[in-house]
Amino acid sequence: MQKIISSRGITSRRHAEELITEGRVTCNGQVCHLGDCADPDVDRILLDGKPLPSKTGDVYIMLHKPRGYVTTLSDEKGRPNAAQLLTGCGVRVYPVGRLDMDSEGLLLFTNDGAFANMLAHPKHQVEKVYQVTVNGFSAEGLDRLRQPITLDGYRIKAPDVAVISPPKTQNGKARLQVTIHEGRNRQVRRMCAMAGMEVVRLVRVREGCLSLGNLSRGQWRYLTEEELNRLKK
Repeated sequence: MQKIISSRGITSRRHAEELITEGRVTCNGQVCHLGDCADPDVDRILLDGKPLPSKTGDVYIMLHKPRGYVTTLSDEKGRPNAAQLLTGCGVRVYPVGRLDMDSEGLLLFTNDGAFANMLAHPKHQVEKVYQVTVNGFSAEGLDRLRQPITLDGYRIKAPDVAVISPPKTQNGKARLQVTIHEGRNRQVRRMCAMAGMEVVRLVRVREGCLSLGNLSRGQWRYLTEEELNRLKK
């Protein structure tokens, strides 16, 4: 049932589960429970007494998220969220993964819950590539950054790290390219901090087969059919 609700662009699957638990969803006059199944083409499904909207076509969007925007759609501090930049999209979409408020770059949005879950699932280990500007760079720190570490009780794979621009000043400011295979909370920033480096700018430039390219900050575009097919494979 939660999959049906999320497919209509109303809310995420997780929030749909909450709506069901709260008794706000009925099917053919009966209050629904988690685990219930239905056929939306045959059964009468209501949310708060109102029929679900017609299914919209699946939408897949790449946004170049600027700094200063949170990824979450509901922020208790009232800060601007990245979804507000998707003017003209026409349907309710949700972020796939996250970028923290101070980070920027490639961020995917979709209303296809199955697709989002596929990309986010750890077993697929979708590569994420970041260009990272740091202070405090050192050869010893670089060696530490290239080692596998434990975050949140989870042993992450050693990242691939390349030096794009070595330090030229006393503060050790350098530019790195960091490739990770997981998506722990603020993972790159925390890895750099453990290696004695402070991140001053972080830009995600690639996710899987998708590259940010020349998409300007704050702009978005639909994924091409070829990009979508490559991601699903």
